[in-house]
Amino acid sequence: MKKELLLASALVSTMGVASVAEAVTATMSGSHHTGIRGVDADDSNDNTVSHISASSFTVSLAETTDGGIGISSSFMLANEGTGGTQSAGLTLTFTDGSKLDVMNAGNAAASHDVSVPGGAGEASITVTTTNRAQTGLDFFAEGTAIGVEWHSAADFMADGLKVGVSMSADDGTAADGSVDVESSWGIGATYVTSAGDTAVTIGAGISESEWKDNAQEPSNGSNGYHVGFSAVTGNLTVAAGYASGDDVDNSTAIDEVEITDNTVSKIGVKYVAGDVTLSVGFSTAEGADSTTLGTSDVNQDSVDSTDAGISYAVASGVTANLGWKNVDSTDESTTETSGGTSWYIGANMSF
Repeated sequence: MKKELLLASALVSTMGVASVAEAVTATMSGSHHTGIRGVDADDSNDNTVSHISASSFTVSLAETTDGGIGISSSFMLANEGTGGTQSAGLTLTFTDGSKLDVMNAGNAAASHDVSVPGGAGEASITVTTTNRAQTGLDFFAEGTAIGVEWHSAADFMADGLKVGVSMSADDGTAADGSVDVESSWGIGATYVTSAGDTAVTIGAGISESEWKDNAQEPSNGSNGYHVGFSAVTGNLTVAAGYASGDDVDNSTAIDEVEITDNTVSKIGVKYVAGDVTLSVGFSTAEGADSTTLGTSDVNQDSVDSTDAGISYAVASGVTANLGWKNVDSTDESTTETSGGTSWYIGANMSF
């Protein structure tokens, strides 16, 4: 009995020491937005008005070794309305300012696309599922959770230059009835300079991925590039971006859909006047989709979108948003009726 008591005492003591040693620094952040969205869809005679609400809550963990290397990660306790909770991998920050993301690392091409101003809030229009034109500047930049991404320090080889490199490997997920990413690589770069009173940012990236499916032959992969710029003069921001490449759509339940010769062009303007931010943006996307591997449909899908918004900083962490969006959609080179107009009014609270 005495031995058991001594063993239990030693175990409790050890756990106590371990809990102190593992007391990393934890911070919390999150947001909650709520508002009203109206939709006037072209494929319906009825106008709809709905309440939109979503919340997120994230815990970030970080600590620094005696050698000065930072170790950090994070996880979400809630991500309501935007795809569920997520967990980050591990990030190592080195003394020279460079970083290495390990697991769930992402794609370096996507990390360096330029942000283009658009609307405000949650104005949204859904187009038909058969329209597969990709609308993001990083539509081709996939990856698996089994991957790494290296971020250089600032002023890498030249003042104002940052670069990144990523790669991911097969995570073993079966591609039953659909497709999955097998491996990927990506390269991205961001260059910041000035021209008189204007701060100029140039971003570019290139990526390629291999896919696997349930057929005897593997599907063609995704590949592409993007380039963009942002110019800030005082309170005025002007930005534009362009992307081109091929993609594989894995949202279908039967087999892969290949989107070839997809292009995306975006331009936007933002002006900040005190607590008020005005923004407007336009984007156009076009691509040919096909369910036959290695072939390109001559008929094009396209999505043209115009956004505008007004944001007002009501208080610290509280922003009121008024947004408007119009979408024109074309499926298989035929003008369809799944676009329309949407408006939104609401507030976002963050901490």
